[in-house]
Amino acid sequence: MKNTQIQPGQQAKLFHVQTNTPLELPPNCSVINIGKAEGSIQPEIDVSNFPNSYIVSRNHATISLEGNHYFIEDVGSSNGTYLNGMRLTPANRHLLNPGDTIELGKDSLVTFIFNVHPLSTVNTFP
Repeated sequence: MKNTQIQPGQQAKLFHVQTNTPLELPPNCSVINIGKAEGSIQPEIDVSNFPNSYIVSRNHATISLEGNHYFIEDVGSSNGTYLNGMRLTPANRHLLNPGDTIELGKDSLVTFIFNVHPLSTVNTFP
């Protein structure tokens, strides 16, 4: 079984498969909105500039941090959210495990892989 807990010194990330782009999940956010920015809607993960973003709703899905666990939930998107190939029922949260595949919309056009990595180390001077 995979370790689903985020440990101290770790950072959760999404990796956008189509563009090889890593995206860090904001560590101090308990709810991370995923979608497209438009007007007053400013999601924490904005996919507007990714290829095929036309299939992503403005308010598509959320990733929430509860304790040391991340969950994903479709928030009523037009084209659905898929976790490891299974379409999520809106308003039902699902536990994210390292290596899980998240698809926004069908046909694998906007795909992310959820993973956990050690925090970047920065040289500190006394």
